[in-house]
Amino acid sequence: MNSPIDSLVTCTITDGIATIALDDGKANAFGFDMMAAFNVALDEAEKADVIIITGREKVTCAGFDLKVMRGDPERVMEMVTTGGNLLVRLFACPKPVLIASTGHGIAAGALLMLTADIRIGITGEARYGLNETAIGMVLPSFGIDLAKFKIAPHRLDHVVSVATLYAPEEAVEVGFLDRLVDADKLMDEAITTAKTLQELSGKAFASNKKLIRGAITEKMTADLKNN
Repeated sequence: MNSPIDSLVTCTITDGIATIALDDGKANAFGFDMMAAFNVALDEAEKADVIIITGREKVTCAGFDLKVMRGDPERVMEMVTTGGNLLVRLFACPKPVLIASTGHGIAAGALLMLTADIRIGITGEARYGLNETAIGMVLPSFGIDLAKFKIAPHRLDHVVSVATLYAPEEAVEVGFLDRLVDADKLMDEAITTAKTLQELSGKAFASNKKLIRGAITEKMTADLKNN
């Protein structure tokens, strides 16, 4: 089944594996339209056994829409809260979530990488990192929680405070990615991994995932409500 959710997002479900592809033709920024389409795609994808999220050539997601973040201060909090709720939804999803990263994951795009159960990247020129300090912004509390959950503790200062951007190989060491493959093998590797995840007990997976992530999910949800 192939369903064009929006010109920005598509969701394809084949043999119980959902693939959500983000493509705004540019940097895959998390604007309001992109995030709304992503949520609709998730509504459909959650009917599958496993969810794969991928981007467009050379970029997975380059962060929140800077036209809003820099040019529309009255909507910044709305954008961050909307994005936070989307990221928490992904983090808490009871289904296995796998990211097949086609390229850059910066700022909110880096946080997207931190929500998934498995992150597969490609060798090449991509960069991953939380560059908020470099652009004069403070990471929201849910971003800190996601970083603490996935990033190697001894690298946290450099990731968050120093705003270091990492090439794919070092992104694996730091915690933004789990492993790398050549670009032409990315989706085959993602599908193979998804099929392996399908062999697990879905009920047991969801229960164990909740035990690991439940308390952090509750904290992030409460923080977002109190913004």
